[in-house]
Amino acid sequence: MDRLDAKAIKTYKEIILILDQCIDDYLFVMDLDKDIYFISPHAMKRFNIPSYEFSNSLPAHKKFVYEDDLEMLLSDMNKLVSGKKNFHNLQYRWIGKDGIPIWINCRSKSIKDYDGNVKYIIGCINEIGKRQVADNDSGLLGEMSFKNFIYPIHEDITQGFILRIDIDDFKNINENFGVKYGDVVLKQVGNCIKKLLTKNQQLYRIVADEFIVMDVVGSKEDARALYNAIRRSITCYVESINYDIYLTISADILDFHDYPNKSYNSIMQWTEFALNQSKTNGKNTYTIFKQEDYQEFLRKNKLTKELHKAVNQQFKGFEVYFQPIIDMKTEKIHSMEALLRFECDEFGKISPLEFIPLLEESDLIIPVGRWVLDQALKAVSMFSNIKVQINMSYVQVLKTPALNDILNIIKNYKIENNQLVIELTESGFIESNKNFIDFCNGLKKENILLALDDFGTGYSNFHYLYNLKPDYIKIDRTLMKNALSNEYENMLLKHMVDMVHSVGVKICIEGIEEKEELERIMLLKPDYIQGFYYGRPVSLSVFMESYQI
Repeated sequence: MDRLDAKAIKTYKEIILILDQCIDDYLFVMDLDKDIYFISPHAMKRFNIPSYEFSNSLPAHKKFVYEDDLEMLLSDMNKLVSGKKNFHNLQYRWIGKDGIPIWINCRSKSIKDYDGNVKYIIGCINEIGKRQVADNDSGLLGEMSFKNFIYPIHEDITQGFILRIDIDDFKNINENFGVKYGDVVLKQVGNCIKKLLTKNQQLYRIVADEFIVMDVVGSKEDARALYNAIRRSITCYVESINYDIYLTISADILDFHDYPNKSYNSIMQWTEFALNQSKTNGKNTYTIFKQEDYQEFLRKNKLTKELHKAVNQQFKGFEVYFQPIIDMKTEKIHSMEALLRFECDEFGKISPLEFIPLLEESDLIIPVGRWVLDQALKAVSMFSNIKVQINMSYVQVLKTPALNDILNIIKNYKIENNQLVIELTESGFIESNKNFIDFCNGLKKENILLALDDFGTGYSNFHYLYNLKPDYIKIDRTLMKNALSNEYENMLLKHMVDMVHSVGVKICIEGIEEKEELERIMLLKPDYIQGFYYGRPVSLSVFMESYQI
């Protein structure tokens, strides 16, 4: 084996081609005279190599060997090529097709000519970081087996389905009962699934407590039926162990009839997305993958990145608009509400209904909310006779020293404390939370006014009314429109206004757009009106020019 001729190397290459689809590892040969590198063709699907046969072999390695490992590899290979060593056994990283480093173990041997010069290097590369092909604990095939099933398919899969299953809150079982007990549960869940499968279905255990059922002929209706059967089977198992533990499962269904696709990466991304939807929707349920939902998810991710970029670029793309709130006794502007707007090159103008929840989910509302507060108080410092109303997110109240921020900015712009009205929306707030209680009490102590927004749309508004003792409540357009179109709703709103007035709280009705709406709503005797009828939200410069305050 120390000496092979060109004919033998040609035969070795032919053997590599024959075995290409038969082994997971990658066989290779380097011809040093011709400077040619030849490797199992299926390596092209996994690694960022130019081809399965290429020249200028050692320099070419710079393109697909992880940068931090390159010097170590070239040093060892030079020893092999120069004859200083005969065998190479090295663990390092190649770059995958997706640009992510992949750990490999390369073992090779130098082949010399009859003069003792190294002429060939032959060897084998195998991945050492990849997931197992089978799982010994559950007795099932693993993710690599599922991947190997998907990859060789050259035509789109046009029928069948994937049912991806996850055990809800499985980590609690490991934490409370131990990992060994958890392994037993995994095996039992695998058995519950396996006994329900048909000859056209194969079960795989993939990441941690997740399973995949691959069906090559069924429909999504069959997938639904299988999921429900698995749930019943698991319930029977739980009953058989006298409820020592309680198990539920969440799942995703990917129907190949609706989404024919041969890409393993797409399959895993799509099923993980829909599975997460099931978790978000309360667990113990299934979600059928829909491309439109996935595209909305991708849009949210891209938009969140744009919001991050805007914050990092000194809030580029954000702007604070102002809308007048009219005192109905004087018919003059009582205050202006600060309303956040956002625009970027990627998406153009974005509705606050879309981007504000993303700010809250990502905690970006903390720096953005502080910036809005600064911009709004800077604006109201230009006036002496009106107030500014600012929506405060529950994230700011619960996660930051929000009252200190407010007081510092008030001090910076030298305005009166009662020129600021903080609007709180009931949803998201927890009155029993200490930060929330301290914040509301702090506002009162500092003579900063408090408004409850969207009053009447939640379940405990009256409870908040009596306990928080706000200065204002605001009725949104939906409730106002219902009152104008329905006599019963009108009576309810009238009693609400009377009750609010009876405890010394003033009321603002939002969303008035037409004169007829104003005339009818005035019969309820609100204190303030806000809506397009009196003015749309505009920039500060336009606001000042329009109202000449």
